[in-house]
Amino acid sequence: MTAKDTGTGDVTTAVRVRAEGDVDEESLAYLREKVGAALDRRGLPAVSGEVRVARAVAHHVELPWSAAAEIRVGTDLVVVHAREASARELADRLQDRLRDGTERVAHRGDVTRRTATPPPWRGGPQQ
Repeated sequence: MTAKDTGTGDVTTAVRVRAEGDVDEESLAYLREKVGAALDRRGLPAVSGEVRVARAVAHHVELPWSAAAEIRVGTDLVVVHAREASARELADRLQDRLRDGTERVAHRGDVTRRTATPPPWRGGPQQ
């Protein structure tokens, strides 16, 4: 089996979507759209990486669709895995997990969480 390399298009050209196995173009387009929607967020650092989608050849497999994404957001790495019964369910699950991972990375360095001053109930300045 050879992999088909396709880019995400309008969101970012730095994220590649690779399909292995019997993946039709309609499913791949829907997956690209969902990955783009998850990564198209204001205030997100530079995004690059790869999403690999595979469909199992064996018909007896309960969850034949699988995806693995390794996305670099700034200097952080977001790794997401998903397995589902259909391509649309896989794309939706992957979008949710990518959005959660990028949100976690984007808010990891928030200044409000890392203040040097203790809160008022721990002896900090009173308002």
